[in-house]
Amino acid sequence: MSLAVTVLGCSGSYAGPGGACSGYLVQGDGVSVWLDAGPGTLANLQRQIDLDELDAVVLTHAHPDHWVDVLPYHNAIRYLRPRTGMRVFSPPEVRRLAGEVNGRLEPALDWTDVHDGSTARVGGLALRFSRTDHGPETLAVRVDDSSGASLGYSADTGPGWSLSELGLGLDLALCEASLEPEHERRVQHLSAAQAGTSARAARVHHLVITHLQPGVDPDRSRADASAAFGLPVDVAEIGSRYEVA
Repeated sequence: MSLAVTVLGCSGSYAGPGGACSGYLVQGDGVSVWLDAGPGTLANLQRQIDLDELDAVVLTHAHPDHWVDVLPYHNAIRYLRPRTGMRVFSPPEVRRLAGEVNGRLEPALDWTDVHDGSTARVGGLALRFSRTDHGPETLAVRVDDSSGASLGYSADTGPGWSLSELGLGLDLALCEASLEPEHERRVQHLSAAQAGTSARAARVHHLVITHLQPGVDPDRSRADASAAFGLPVDVAEIGSRYEVA
């Protein structure tokens, strides 16, 4: 299976009608990874794969629009579709919050804390984490498959971090573009133009902007990102699938 990513949710902060917050299904080398589990993404995950086919969950930070659907998922595999040892990777704060809500997480979940510079493997996929310009502790993720195809995901970040931190020449980058241009530098997020600038500096081959907040114009965002990147840019939509090559 070649490396591919399917958008399960792409709204920033909260989802508009019919939407879902951050979440992506990454598949390659015979494994499936749920990358961020924002509200609404568990339902959309099941449109793509059976829950029994999931191999790992990666949660980038403790803001609820990126992780809270792991709570009903835990309930599902603890009580309704029993399973043990599901691997979860996240900063420690996410595990703490999940435990406060759902109680004992083991043995259903096998949770590993990760930080800036941490690495992990899920089957043939190699993961590397980089702390971004965002609070609380937030980790961008690079995924490489055995063929050398590379995917980068910015998670949430301000302009103090760059996609270059994940390495130059990413085949595909999912980069947040939360803001209208007039709101740049007011909060630790990026505008579409800033996302395009970051991707151009990192020599990304294919840029997909995501995490647009409800009300942000996707057409304007696409145009701004494309102008800064120097190549056409896609805007993430639920159900879109991208082959990484």
